Amino acid sequence: MKINLVGQDAPQFKLETDTGEVFDSSSLNGTWRVVFFYSRHNSPTCKRGCLTFKEQHDLFQSAGCSIVGIGPGTVEEQASFKLELGDLPFPLLADPERIVGMMYNVPMHLGQFPAKSSFLIGPDNTIRYVYDWLFRPRRHVAKILGDISTVTGGE
Repeated sequence: MKINLVGQDAPQFKLETDTGEVFDSSSLNGTWRVVFFYSRHNSPTCKRGCLTFKEQHDLFQSAGCSIVGIGPGTVEEQASFKLELGDLPFPLLADPERIVGMMYNVPMHLGQFPAKSSFLIGPDNTIRYVYDWLFRPRRHVAKILGDISTVTGGE
C-alpha cells in the first residue's frame, strides 16, 4: 500500500553525491526544493528526465527552488552518469540500498526497478506535491514548475 506523503514532513537524510561528498538534506531546510528519484542510469526516460531538469534549471533557480536527483547505484555510477549527460547543475546522490527511496515510499515497478518519482518540498520541510513520471519527463518537469508558481505566488 502506497502512503500519500503530501502534507507530511519530508524525511531527512544524508547520502554521498556524485563527487563523493556527503549531502545532508537538512542543508536545504528553509528553501523550496525538488527531490527526484530516477530508476536506471541507462534508461532513455531517466536520461530525458535529468536533461529536462537541467534544461529548466534556470527557471527553478529563479523560483528559489533547488534540485536534487537520487538514483540507485554507487557514487562512481552517479559520477559517470552525470558526465555522460554533459554535467548537471545539481547533485546526483547515490542510494544503492534504496534506503532514502523507501523513506519516501518510492515503489518498485515489476519488483525490479524503482519508480521515477519527484517531491516538491516547501521551506517548512512539508511535502507539497508528489509526482510520478514513469513515461513523460518533459510534462513532469513542466507540471512541477507550474505548481511552484502556484504555491510561491510567482515570488
